[in-house]
Amino acid sequence: MLDTTIRPRPVKPAKPGSGTSRKSLTARLRPAIGYALLCLIALIFLSPLLYMLATSFKPPAEIFSVPPKLFGSEIRWQNYQEALDYMPFLRFMANGLLVSAAGTALTLAVSAISGFAFSRLRWRGRSLVFMVFLATLMIPQEVLIVPMFVMMQKMNWANTFQALIVPWAFTAFGAFLLRQFFMGVPQELDDAARVDGAGIVRTFLLVMLPLARPTLAVLAVFSFISYWNSFLWPLVIINDVNNLGTIPLGLQMFFGQQGNQWHLVMAASVISMAPTLLLLVLLQKHLIKGIVTSGLGGR
Repeated sequence: MLDTTIRPRPVKPAKPGSGTSRKSLTARLRPAIGYALLCLIALIFLSPLLYMLATSFKPPAEIFSVPPKLFGSEIRWQNYQEALDYMPFLRFMANGLLVSAAGTALTLAVSAISGFAFSRLRWRGRSLVFMVFLATLMIPQEVLIVPMFVMMQKMNWANTFQALIVPWAFTAFGAFLLRQFFMGVPQELDDAARVDGAGIVRTFLLVMLPLARPTLAVLAVFSFISYWNSFLWPLVIINDVNNLGTIPLGLQMFFGQQGNQWHLVMAASVISMAPTLLLLVLLQKHLIKGIVTSGLGGR
C-alpha cells in the first residue's frame, strides 16, 4: 500500500536579526525622520522672525553689510530705547491693547450668542439665515471699506475708538466656530437643565459657556490678532493718528519718517509682537484643546 501520510515540510530557521531587526530599525527611524522634517519646516517659518530679532540689535552701519551677517559686531540695546523715544509708540501700544481687548470681548459675546442660536434653538429659516450669514465670509474687506466708512460718518463715529471696535466684531467666522462646538454637545444636557428649571438664558450661561471655554480661547486669539494687526481700516477711519493710532499705523509712520534706519524699525516690530506672544503662551492649553474639539479640528 502506498503511504499517504502528509508530512509537514521542515521549516528553515530564520536568519537571526534579519526581518525583526529591519522592522525595529524602521520603527525607530520613522519618528526621528518625522521630527527632523518638522524641525526643518519650523526653522524655515521662524527664519524671518529670527532675522528681524537679530537685526534689531545690529548697529545701523551693519544692516546691509556684504557679505550679509546674521549677528552684528555688538549688541545695541539702545535701539529699543531710541525706537520708543522717537515717537509716541507706547501710546500706540496702549491704543492697540484697548481696541484689541474691547473688540475681542465684543466678538466673543456676539459669536457665542449667535452660535447658540444657530445650533440649539429651533426657529423657521434657521439654516437659510445661517448660510447667508456664512456667505459674508467670501466678501473681501476692501469691498466693505467704502460703505462702512459712510455708515461711520452718518453715525458720527469717524475718528473714534468705536469705529475701530464695533464694525468688525460681528463676524461669521466666530458664529460658525461656536456653532460647530455647540452642535457637538449632547442634547441631554439641555433636557437636564430644563428638568432642573433652567430656561434658555440660564442654560446658555451656566451650561454651554463653561463647556465652550477652549473654543472661546481659540476665537479670542484669532480676534485679538486680527484687531492688533489691522491696518487698512484704521488708516481710512482715523485722522488723529498721534492720539488714536494703533500699532500698524505707528509702524507705518515710523517707516515713513525713518525708512533708512532699519534697526529702529525692526526694534519697534519686535516690541509690537510682545502682546500676541504673551496671549499665545497664556492660552496655549486651551488652544490645543479648542482646536481639537471645535470646527477647526475637522469635525
